[in-house]
Amino acid sequence: MELSYCTNVHPAEDLDGVLEQLDAFSGPVRRAAGLDQLGVGLWLPADLASRLAASAEDRDRLRARLDANGLVLRTINAFPYRAFHAEVVKLDVYRPDWTDARRVAHTIDCATVLADLLPEGGAGSISTLPLGWRDPWTADDDWQATASLARVSRVLRALRDDTGRTVRLAIEPEPGCVLDTVHDVVEWLGARTRSGEIDPEFVGVCLDTCHLAVSFADPADAVRGIADAGLRVVKVQASAALHVEDPSDSRSRDAIAAFVEPRYLHQTREQGRDGTVLATDDLADALDRLPAEGPWRVHFHVPLHLTPRAPLTATTDVLVAALDAVRGIPHGDEAHVDVETYTWTVLPEPVDDLVAGIAGEVRWAADLLLDSDARHPSSAVLAPSEVNA
Repeated sequence: MELSYCTNVHPAEDLDGVLEQLDAFSGPVRRAAGLDQLGVGLWLPADLASRLAASAEDRDRLRARLDANGLVLRTINAFPYRAFHAEVVKLDVYRPDWTDARRVAHTIDCATVLADLLPEGGAGSISTLPLGWRDPWTADDDWQATASLARVSRVLRALRDDTGRTVRLAIEPEPGCVLDTVHDVVEWLGARTRSGEIDPEFVGVCLDTCHLAVSFADPADAVRGIADAGLRVVKVQASAALHVEDPSDSRSRDAIAAFVEPRYLHQTREQGRDGTVLATDDLADALDRLPAEGPWRVHFHVPLHLTPRAPLTATTDVLVAALDAVRGIPHGDEAHVDVETYTWTVLPEPVDDLVAGIAGEVRWAADLLLDSDARHPSSAVLAPSEVNA
């Protein structure tokens, strides 16, 4: 499995900014993690993707900077369209959705860029949103999204015919969206690949292990369902959610309340005694509305190698189990593993050394991929004073 870390943690939205972040963060992360080469999962906002797709000269500038820093590009995160570091993102991250021609254009631009920058003989992946936010969503919207994804799958096949480079699109289920769970994306995409509307060779699944954990799904069952539907796990976004075993406990409530923040949605789920899952769209709503009679999981990507302060825990066990399951399905060892902790800047306390923090979790992920016995994160506690150690 090829490992990378996702650059959507950095706010650059133009070419000069992306080149600078490769020098200031990605290259230093590779060196600090002790790796000869490191993958980057680039986040390319729409305007920048359009510029790079149209300019071979600009792609050459990007290629040269990647090479100079010992970095390789195999995957792009095309979920956020732009302004992923605005003061308030929340529902804006799901716009435009897959009914909108802008989403199609952005995805094709990213594919054009990636096909040109892939290493020789390598395949590429692009992760994207699960159609859109669930409300409003109509039958007409569903038809249009199907047509849009069908078009992209045809473009990706033509791109391989023209360039010899394979780029695949990976739909990423996320709590609260039209395709909320892995089961949802398997049903939706499986029906459309069986009908011949969407080509399963070029459109598959992005398995975000934080989102998977929040849904309380069994990782092995979820991955098996993808394979049984004849779909490919194109990409794994290596991420961990917050787990609150007893949300009725005052210490637990105080601890989790510290993660309420205004920029991103932190969808929260509670598992009832009968196995049902109760849902809210943000953590603040959960604190007000959920009954707190069963454990909670919160969509807040926490650094993989750090353990939240007790009584909170992280769902790294779900990540480990999901990766084991992916290894066992067809083409699983070809999946791209992208560390996607974009929340460093909104943790309850500020982080002084982002390079050291990202390098720590990249090293943790690299050890996990290389050593099947590396089953647990370090004992470090999720606190800025210890991130820099």
